[in-house]
Amino acid sequence: MASISTFLTLSPKFRLLTSKPSLSLNFPGIQPLTSPSTFSRKSGNFWRSRVSFPVIKANLDVGSNAIRPGGAVETDKLPSDVRKRAMEAVDAFGGRVTVGDVSSKAGLKLNQAQKALQALASDTNGFLEVSDEGDVLYVFPKDYRAKLAAKSFRIKFEPWVDKAKAALEYLVRVSFGTALIASIVLVYTTIIALISSRSDEDNRGRRGRSYDTGFTFYLSPTDLFWYWDPYYYRRRRLRTDDDEKMNFIESVFSFVFGDGDPNQGIEEERWKLIGQYIANNGGVVTAEELAPYLDLSTTNGALSDESYVLPVLLQFDGQPEIDEEGNILYRFQSLQRTASSQRSGRKEYVGRRWSDWVGGIEKFFKEKKWQFSKTSSSERAMVIGLGAINLFGVIILGAMLKDTAVRPSGFINFVMDIFPVLQIYAGSFFAIPLVRWFFIRKRNTDIEKRNQIRKQFAQALESPDLSLRRKLLSARDMAQKTVIGPDRIVYSTDRDLVEQDYEAQEWDRRFREIEKSE
Repeated sequence: MASISTFLTLSPKFRLLTSKPSLSLNFPGIQPLTSPSTFSRKSGNFWRSRVSFPVIKANLDVGSNAIRPGGAVETDKLPSDVRKRAMEAVDAFGGRVTVGDVSSKAGLKLNQAQKALQALASDTNGFLEVSDEGDVLYVFPKDYRAKLAAKSFRIKFEPWVDKAKAALEYLVRVSFGTALIASIVLVYTTIIALISSRSDEDNRGRRGRSYDTGFTFYLSPTDLFWYWDPYYYRRRRLRTDDDEKMNFIESVFSFVFGDGDPNQGIEEERWKLIGQYIANNGGVVTAEELAPYLDLSTTNGALSDESYVLPVLLQFDGQPEIDEEGNILYRFQSLQRTASSQRSGRKEYVGRRWSDWVGGIEKFFKEKKWQFSKTSSSERAMVIGLGAINLFGVIILGAMLKDTAVRPSGFINFVMDIFPVLQIYAGSFFAIPLVRWFFIRKRNTDIEKRNQIRKQFAQALESPDLSLRRKLLSARDMAQKTVIGPDRIVYSTDRDLVEQDYEAQEWDRRFREIEKSE
């Protein structure tokens, strides 16, 4: 397999050595060494400051195994949600990112973001850039998604699997609603058959009059279309109060099973908010600033016990620091380095201008309350009425089956065999919503409590007392955001190897002249 290997070594004696090309470049093999080397750069007649530069070894497989279908695709080893969130972050930053950019934007842990970027770069012909301070940037071509889709069979097949899963899950849910209509038809048909079998013609006439309640049931063909819609829950979440009312089948689903989790994917959104807040804040924040996005049981004692920030430190590799006044601040160094020149936070945000400073980010993390059902009162009454009719019919049929003296026909025999199932269904039609009601009531109480606590912390930031104001100002003074532009790039794996080798030789010649002059 043809491959190209390039080694860049910077020694303390200002030597730049490059090896002969050996054909191999593998991004998953990027491993910065723990001990950086240092060198000085000369520009014109002025010396630049001494900086640390990690030794980089970058590899990218370019052999046939890397591109043929069925070959090793590094991206396929990633969890689907990690891959998708990382790609969305790459798109948001225009295809040129640092690990911190992806971590803060996607809400991923730093090691997850790094693995995702390495895999994506390996599979899409992305390349690395290294700044004069040793920062590694990942650069992707504009058509990297198309390249990845053409290479990965999993990505091609994944949408079909997701659709099949959604359809299967929906089919299981709608079977309960289908059984309502089937149960009513079976129960009342059996009751009529039993009465007919043991009554004379006059009784059958009376039966016809007694069962003519005037109730009419209309099922539109369009109801059946929406009924077997595998994207029912997705549509329900997108529906607003001003949208058209539910049809009958949707009302049955909503009453029995609800309208899905309103907080689906909420943890991902939480980490995205926290990551973007820290990045916009220059990488240095206080515990009080993180509190509006976390789950705290109470506001009492929260200012003295800051252990609740530990999950954030683990997520984004943060470190506590002590300022001159003894306040504990939290620095997230990886989120201070970015390839984007987006606006960062301002020092004036302290107090009333906090809402302007946040820059579009929610001031506190708010969970949505669960709803028992999004059906209207009339729709709910209709569903309950049909369920009650079915339950009443099951009770009557049960009494009739016990007292029947005639020899049952084949149809009645079939209904007697499945009658326990009909009883369970008729009871669970009301038991499931009843259990859900108690469950939702308890859950909404907890959600409201957590939202109120977060809101109180957010309000404290709008009107901070003197000690909190000084602490926030100290954090703003320690904040730092470094934008790594193209002018700071000293090495790129995208550049021609011959050109790099020539430049390396030129650098080596200049360093030798410097050593001789010293």
